Amino acid sequence: MAKAYDFIKAKGSNKRLVVLTAYDAPTAEVLEKAGVDMILVGDSVGMVLLGYPSTVYVTMDEMIHHAKAVRRGAPHSFIVGDMPFKGIERGPRQALISAKRFIREAGCNAVKIEWREDALSITDLLIENKIPVMGHVGLTPQKVRVKEGFKVQGQDAAKAIEIFRAAKAFEERGAFSMILECVPAPVARVITASLKIPTIGIGAGADCDGQVLVFHDLVGIFKKFTPRFVKRYAHLDAAITKAVARYTADVRSGKFPAKKHSFGMKQAEWIQFKTRSRHEG
Repeated sequence: MAKAYDFIKAKGSNKRLVVLTAYDAPTAEVLEKAGVDMILVGDSVGMVLLGYPSTVYVTMDEMIHHAKAVRRGAPHSFIVGDMPFKGIERGPRQALISAKRFIREAGCNAVKIEWREDALSITDLLIENKIPVMGHVGLTPQKVRVKEGFKVQGQDAAKAIEIFRAAKAFEERGAFSMILECVPAPVARVITASLKIPTIGIGAGADCDGQVLVFHDLVGIFKKFTPRFVKRYAHLDAAITKAVARYTADVRSGKFPAKKHSFGMKQAEWIQFKTRSRHEG
């Protein structure tokens, strides 16, 4: 199993890091078999699976529940637990407790922190406690209001500099990698070249050291909205809908279950049961 430091050593190599989200054991098993470098148990689970309008509603208990499932499905993978807003809203001490839960209860290898006012204080405390930290700058969904939607960050020079400085600050405090979300490709290119730790892009162009997508976006299951940066490699929503429609039709027509889908019993046992059921009926 890879360690956080291994990803830093990979910086500058020709190998691009492959990262995907997972929220359950079957998906995690698929990702591990496919050879992804890192699995992120994202707080995006709140919108993708739990039906919340925003990630800020996700609780630590929900994150631990899903992270434990992912670890069971991918026992050999490097897994990052995404620190939800409700797990850090009271500051560094609460964040440390939450991070320890990811490591001890769920078996995660590291945690991810979105940029916020106390992000560096949180990072300091976690690093002191030997918990690897992945930073996250650019679009930080925990700050997005539902009505505003998700927008590209850093298209003006002043905001781009803020993102650049945040990424550098995370690195200086000991982060082992950096998520760059929804920033202009030229900005991501400069940040990537300036950091000694690998950058993982999502809507940040091709010059990052790796890429991450939400699994359900990649395979075409989550369709409430489609970010510009998503490339769909399958359209499972259509295949799943078709399968359920066929099942519905078969049940209603009596075609399913057929004899091959059912179980029988020995004739003597059947006769005995039928006789006794008549008396007891």
